[in-house]
Amino acid sequence: MEEAVLFSVENHVATITLNRPKSLNSMNDKLIDGLHEALDRAEQDEEIRCVVLTGSGKAFCAGGDLPFLEALPDAGARRAFIIKVGAVAKRITTIDKPFIAMVNGVAAGAGVNLMLACDLVYAADTARFAQSFAKVGLIPDCGGLYFLPKAVGVHRAKELMFTADLIDAAAAERFGMLNHVCTAEELQGAVYKMAARLAESAPLSLALIKKYVNNTAMSLDDVLDTEAVAQTLCMATEDCREGIAAFKEKRAPRFTGK
Repeated sequence: MEEAVLFSVENHVATITLNRPKSLNSMNDKLIDGLHEALDRAEQDEEIRCVVLTGSGKAFCAGGDLPFLEALPDAGARRAFIIKVGAVAKRITTIDKPFIAMVNGVAAGAGVNLMLACDLVYAADTARFAQSFAKVGLIPDCGGLYFLPKAVGVHRAKELMFTADLIDAAAAERFGMLNHVCTAEELQGAVYKMAARLAESAPLSLALIKKYVNNTAMSLDDVLDTEAVAQTLCMATEDCREGIAAFKEKRAPRFTGK
């Protein structure tokens, strides 16, 4: 039986591929369990410095697998599954490595929110996006009530959630959901060029930037206090010394994460 999630590593970049193409990579137990296993591997392998998340076939992720959801036997099973899905989104935001969503096709429902949990989002110009929950009497999950307003603002988020309209990549980029839109042919090259760049960056620096930018509960005073502590730590690292030396010597730095 084919695995629901594929995992590979090359040049310090891990690729996690949702692999249920016949169901547009929709979420069931096998896919979510496979995602948690892949995240374990990405988090624990110190050689991995960047993670690319994508889908196989013509979709990124169509959200929840409706036949699977309908078959869940009771409220306890439904709640447990939604909690497990939400935990995937949270882990993406807390693992101290940058995640790039490579959106190769349609992203709907929880698939959009899985994408928004990532640090950067690249999409093919043929991709389509929908917060499709209201069409089936549901509310956004997989962190959507948190991620979408952050990305597009409260009023735009409500419109997208209320209407469940399908939007194209140009609109998604204009609304602030995407970093870059590429042709389908150029998407993979653009993503892995950025992944290679991030993999060559100072790991501690990227990890701390991700951690603190994602902590939206901090006030300005909290941020300034945090900067005083974290920047002092960074200034004492080998990577900082190497970065300064490389700048002076007009060469590319060789960061080690120390």
